[in-house]
Amino acid sequence: MSRISPSLDVRDLELVLALADARTTTRAAVRLHLTQSAVSRALLQVEDKLGVALFGRTAKGLAPTLAGAQLIEGAGAVLAQLAELEQRAKLPATVAQPLRVVCECYTAYRWLPSAITQLHKQLRVEIAFEHTRAPIEALANGDVDIALLTTAKARPPLREQPLFSDEIVFVMAADHPLAERAHITAQDLAETTLISSTNTPKPEVKFFLSAVFGRKPPPPLARLVLPLTEAIVDAARAGLGVAALSEWIAAPYLDRTLIAKRMRKPLRRGWRIAYRPDAADRARQLATALAGAAPRLYA
Repeated sequence: MSRISPSLDVRDLELVLALADARTTTRAAVRLHLTQSAVSRALLQVEDKLGVALFGRTAKGLAPTLAGAQLIEGAGAVLAQLAELEQRAKLPATVAQPLRVVCECYTAYRWLPSAITQLHKQLRVEIAFEHTRAPIEALANGDVDIALLTTAKARPPLREQPLFSDEIVFVMAADHPLAERAHITAQDLAETTLISSTNTPKPEVKFFLSAVFGRKPPPPLARLVLPLTEAIVDAARAGLGVAALSEWIAAPYLDRTLIAKRMRKPLRRGWRIAYRPDAADRARQLATALAGAAPRLYA
């Protein structure tokens, strides 16, 4: 029986992930403890192995090509699976290690517990809700082992890697004036009442405004801010405005009276997993469990 041998190795995947996050060979070299020229040569070697370009140069630095994006999307999961395999080989299956996890955004708490049930034999996971407002501080202080991040940045000696993304969708009553639109535009959002949560951190609000309206200052927005998801959904169903929600939150509520619309260019929010060096093996196990586990509205 023939066996397929991949041309890429672990270092190749780590290089690609570092470049995707750092956006320059100079910054990636610092993270990988290499010289800039060594990183450039290594990238050329990876591209030569695959026969495709993985990054293009832009005014903002390196940007993944279509082939590069495909490799980046799967590289983290492949590395996590390898780390999990090594961990299983090193430790008895009956030993469950403690792991405290915090999420920067409350939306992940809706599906995270069920996504990690498969880990109960390897990890004893505890979700640290109380550190949601300051995940990096909790990570640095040793109050948690792992943080799932959307906007905050982990600095050395903390480590992080790309995880997945979710889409922000716009939920409204089925008879709302915007319900007949194929897609939602920035102008649409500027002219309607936006319904959001009081739990939304300021960095998340900044991300949303920048992603929707670009670098220019956003127009004055009519907003309705409510404390509970159920209240936000009910306000949207009542026609009081349009709710900006993660697809993870929106999915269970959609029916004939409540629909979701997307922007023409889907508004995606990237997630990263951050951890202390001593939690690297456990972080990779968690990343493996989470890969593809988040619910999706759209394929």
